[in-house]
Amino acid sequence: MTHDEPLWTPSPERIAGTQMARFMAFAGERTGKTFADYDVLHAWSVEDLEGFWSALWDFCEVIGDKGARVLVDGDKMPGAAFFPDARVNYAENMLRRIGSGDAIVFWGEDKVKRRMSWDELHALVSKLQQALSAAGVGVGDRVAAMMPNMPETTALMLATASLGATFSSCSPDFGERGVLDRFGQIEPKVFVACDGYWYNGKEIAVADKLASVAKELPTAETVWIVSYLDRALEVAASVPRAEALDSAIARFEAKEVTYERVTFSQPLYIMFSSGTTGVPKCIVHATGGVLLTHLKEHRLHCDVRPDDRVFYFTTCGWMMWNWLMSALGCEATLLLYDGSPFHPSGAILFDYADQEKMTLFGTSAKFIDAVAKSGLEPINSHDLSTVRLLTSTGSPLAPESFSFVYDKIKHDIHLASISGGTDIVGCFVLGIPIKPVYKGEIQGPGLGLDMQVWSEDGHPIRDGKGELVCARPFPTMPVMFWNDPDGAKYRAAYFERFPGVWCHGDFAEWTPHGGIVILGRSDATLNPGGVRIGTAEIYAQVEQIPEVVEALAIGQTWDNDVRVVLFVRLAEGAELDEALEKKIKSQIRSGASPRHVPAKVVAVDDIPRTKSGKITELAVRDVVHGREVKNKEALANPEALDFYRDLPQLSD
Repeated sequence: MTHDEPLWTPSPERIAGTQMARFMAFAGERTGKTFADYDVLHAWSVEDLEGFWSALWDFCEVIGDKGARVLVDGDKMPGAAFFPDARVNYAENMLRRIGSGDAIVFWGEDKVKRRMSWDELHALVSKLQQALSAAGVGVGDRVAAMMPNMPETTALMLATASLGATFSSCSPDFGERGVLDRFGQIEPKVFVACDGYWYNGKEIAVADKLASVAKELPTAETVWIVSYLDRALEVAASVPRAEALDSAIARFEAKEVTYERVTFSQPLYIMFSSGTTGVPKCIVHATGGVLLTHLKEHRLHCDVRPDDRVFYFTTCGWMMWNWLMSALGCEATLLLYDGSPFHPSGAILFDYADQEKMTLFGTSAKFIDAVAKSGLEPINSHDLSTVRLLTSTGSPLAPESFSFVYDKIKHDIHLASISGGTDIVGCFVLGIPIKPVYKGEIQGPGLGLDMQVWSEDGHPIRDGKGELVCARPFPTMPVMFWNDPDGAKYRAAYFERFPGVWCHGDFAEWTPHGGIVILGRSDATLNPGGVRIGTAEIYAQVEQIPEVVEALAIGQTWDNDVRVVLFVRLAEGAELDEALEKKIKSQIRSGASPRHVPAKVVAVDDIPRTKSGKITELAVRDVVHGREVKNKEALANPEALDFYRDLPQLSD
C-alpha cells in the first residue's frame, strides 16, 4: 500500500544548503549537464560510472594519489577494478583535523562518560601505531579486536589502518566459539580485548573467555587488554601473552602519525556474515572502496558536515560501527555509546541527543518499535532541536513506525530508512535529503548504484515484487572472501542467481514515487500456493497490535505445499486466546492480503536473533523441519531455538 501525501518535505532553503545540491552544481559544471533533480543526477551516476566516481573523489577532496585510471573492466561483475593506480590511506583521510574540539564523546550506559579531542585522538593513534609497528604489524597483517564501542577501539582501528594493515572486530558479548569462528580464520598478529563491560547496569566479566580465546589464537603473539572496568592489569595476568594496553603504549611518546598509502583494493576490514548456516564468511573490504563509499553516504546522502555530531547505536560486531567511524572523514564528532539502549531507561539515547547536541541519530527499526510500545513520547519529553536526520536500519521500518517518528519524536526531521549490509559495508538504498519522505518507503537508490528489481526470470520490473539487484559494478563489492582461493564461495554468494549481476538476496518492489520497499530476505520469503510473500509485509501489520511485542514468520512444508506459520512473543499479561488470534489474522488480512494470513499462530517465550539484533527466520525454519542449525554462535540467544522444536501445534 502506497501513500500519496509525503510525511515530510524539505524546504527549498534546506535543499539549497545541502551538500547534495552543492555536488549537483559541481558535477554540472564538470559535465556541462543540468541536473534538475535527484533522479537526473542518479541516472547520470550509473550511466557514467567513471565520471561520477572521479567527480566524487574530487568533490570530497580525498587525500592520496588518484592515479590516471578510474575504472578498468567496468563490464565485469565480479572483476571490475576502481582506481587501479591510486594510493590512499584510510586513517589519513579520517585524521585530517587537529585541535581541542571533540573528536569523540563516549557514554558507557550511565556508568562512564568521556571526551577525547582531535589532538588527544592523534596522540593515542600515534602511540598505538608505534606499539603495533613494534609488534611487527605491517601492510596486510591482521589486528583483531573483541571490544566495546569505545574510543580505544576507534583509535586502534585508525592505527591499524595507518600502517596499511587490516582490522577486524567483534563485540565482547560473543561466546568463545563465536570469537574463534571469526578470528581463528584470519590468523591475527595482534589480539585486543577489554577487561569486561557494562550491560543493563551490570559488570560483565570476560577474563575466563579471553584466556581460552588467546590460547586458541597462536598467531596473535601480542595480546592487549584495554581498561574499561579498571581491571586490565588483573585480567592481563590471567590471559596468555597478555599485557595491559596502557602499559604497552606507555613506552612510546606521541608524535605525528605517519601513513602508509596503499592500493585502492588493499584490505582495510575483514567482516563476518551473521547467518546461522555455517561458519561465518570472512568478507574482505577494500581501503578505497570503504573510504569513497562512506564519504558519499555521509556527505551527500546524510548531509554530514564539519562539527556535526554523529551517533549510531551499534556494537563493534555490526557493520554500522565501521560505517559510523567514517564520519571522522567529514570532520564530524563521533558520539559513541556502549551497552543497553534501555538502561537506566528508554530515554537514555534521547538524553544523549539533547546533552551532546546530536545531529544524526542512527538506530534500528526494532528500537523505534520498542520506544513506541514503551509509551515514550520524546517530542514531549526532549528538545531534539539539533537532530536533523534520523536513520533506521537492521530490518524494514514498518509504515506505522514512520508515523510514530513524525508524531511522537520530531515533526521537522529527515527520516531515512536505509538498507544494504555487511556484504557491501554500506547502503544500496537510503535517504536522499532533497526528496520528500513517504510513509513506509526508502527514498531511493544510492548514487553510482544501478539498483533494479528483477523478476524470477531475470528481467527488470517497475511494477510488482522481485529480487533486488545491482546491475553495474560499485567500489564496495568485496575484494574477496578470506580462505576462498578460487573465488567460488564469493561468486556463489552474489553472482550465481543472475550471472554478471549482483543479487543481494532482498525481496523488494518500487513505489510510484521512485522509492523502494524491502519486503524481507529472499531466502526467508514465504511461498504459499506458489505466491511469493515477504515476511516484512506480515510484521508491518502485527507490530500494530499492542499485545504482540515481536513476531517471526516462516513457511512450513505441509501437505505438498507451504503454509505460513506466525510465531508471536506477547506483552506481559497478554494471552493468545481465540480472540487475539482472530485479531492478528484480521489485521494481516485487511492490512496486507488474505494470502498473508498465517495458517497457524503460535505463542513463544522468545524469538532468536543474531548478535546484531536481526531475527533469524532461517534458523527457526530449520528447527521446525528437524534440521540442524549449524552456527548457533551467530545468535545472541541460541537457547530460544528450543521453543520451536517438536511443537505439537505444528503437527496438524
